Amino acid sequence: MDRLTVRKKLGQTGLEISPLGLGTVKFGRNEGVKYPQGFKIPEESELADLLALARDLGINMLDTAPSYGTSEERLGRLLKGQRQDWIIVGKIGEEFQNGRSEYIFTPEHFEKSLHRSLTNLQTDCIDVLLIHSDGSDMDILSDESLIAKMQDFKKRGLVRAIGASTKTAQGGIKTLELMDVAMVSYTPLYQDEKPVLDHAQKKDKGILLKKALASGHMDKLGENPLESALRFAFSHPATSGVIVGTINPEHLTENVRTAQKILKKTRIMKTNNASIV
Repeated sequence: MDRLTVRKKLGQTGLEISPLGLGTVKFGRNEGVKYPQGFKIPEESELADLLALARDLGINMLDTAPSYGTSEERLGRLLKGQRQDWIIVGKIGEEFQNGRSEYIFTPEHFEKSLHRSLTNLQTDCIDVLLIHSDGSDMDILSDESLIAKMQDFKKRGLVRAIGASTKTAQGGIKTLELMDVAMVSYTPLYQDEKPVLDHAQKKDKGILLKKALASGHMDKLGENPLESALRFAFSHPATSGVIVGTINPEHLTENVRTAQKILKKTRIMKTNNASIV
C-alpha cells in the first residue's frame, strides 16, 4: 500500500504535517454544501475505519469547523486514545444552523466558539485555529480586537498556531503578516491567490490549500484531474499541505497514492523543509 512518507514544516509553527490532510465536512453535514452529488453521512463505525486507513496511509492532519455540522463532536469520540497522533486544524467565526451559514466576528463569540470546539473535540488544545472568513477578509483582519483574541488563545496554550481561511490575495497576505498560517485556494482554474503563496515563501509562513479538487467538480480539471490538480498544488514551494475531503476509502487511498507519486517525482521530499518518516 502506498503511503505518505514525508512530513512538511508548517511555516514557523513547529508543526510537522502530512502533505495531504483529510477534510471532514462530510463527517457531519450534508446540507448546504456545493458538491456535485448528494451523499449520506456515514455511521461512526465507518468513520473509525476511514480514520484508521488515513493514519495507515501516513495522514496526520484533520480539518474541521463548527460549521461542519456534527464533525467536531464525532471526531472527539473517534479520536479518543489517539489525539497525540493527529494535527487538528479548526475554525472560528462561521456557524451553520437551520440550513444556512451565519458569521459572527466578535471577541466574545471567538471565546465561546473555541471553548465549545475544545469540548466537542475532547481536547485541551487545537493545533491550528483559523478565522473562517466570509469573504470580507480585510475588514475582519483590520479588527485589532479579533487579532488580539487569536494571539491571546495562543498565549494561553489553547491553540498552537493561528491564522485565517481567506478568500482574497490581499486577505491572505495580511493574515501572514499578522499570524502564522493562511488557508487559501490555488488551482489550475483559479490562481488569483498565488501572491499569498509567493509571500509565504519569502517569509517562511505556513500555507494550507483548500478546494484543490474543485470541491468534487473534477470534470473541470481536464484529463487525469486528480493528478493534474495535486501536481499543480505541490508545484509551489510554499505549499505545506493540501486539505482534501472524502468519506470514500477508495478515493482516500487513490489521493494518497497520487500525492506520493507526485512528491517523489518532483523531489519535494528533499526540499521545502520536508522530512521523511
